[in-house]
Amino acid sequence: MKNTHIPNPRIEERTKSGPHLTKHEHVGFNGRLALLITGAVGTMWCAYLFAIIAFISLPAAISGGTATLISWIAQTFLQLVLLSVIMVGQKVAAQAADKQALQTYKDAEALLKIQDEVHRLIKINNELTQEIHSAMVKKIS
Repeated sequence: MKNTHIPNPRIEERTKSGPHLTKHEHVGFNGRLALLITGAVGTMWCAYLFAIIAFISLPAAISGGTATLISWIAQTFLQLVLLSVIMVGQKVAAQAADKQALQTYKDAEALLKIQDEVHRLIKINNELTQEIHSAMVKKIS
């Protein structure tokens, strides 16, 4: 063949870099510290611990009347317990998003390779068609 096929450079670039995932975002000391704290507080065990701590003050909130009880629910229980529960939910959502990103990456990589192969085959087809055309023109002349 006259021309050699040069694969799309993006294929090799994607192979080297891989998909970008949530874990790649934690950079530097502050990022590592935030990840450590989030990992500790963002567990259901921490939510259970916060619930126990909140329930310790429940008798005092009940004896304080309606306003104190509502304040305890809003400021103590909901904030303490829901903080950890929401963080657990965000962790689960981030893991699901990473799985989706990885699948999309694999799909896009496969499509790039297929497109590259189609491009190579079209190039070969064009060269063969040109050779057939040249041979036909010589034969007719």
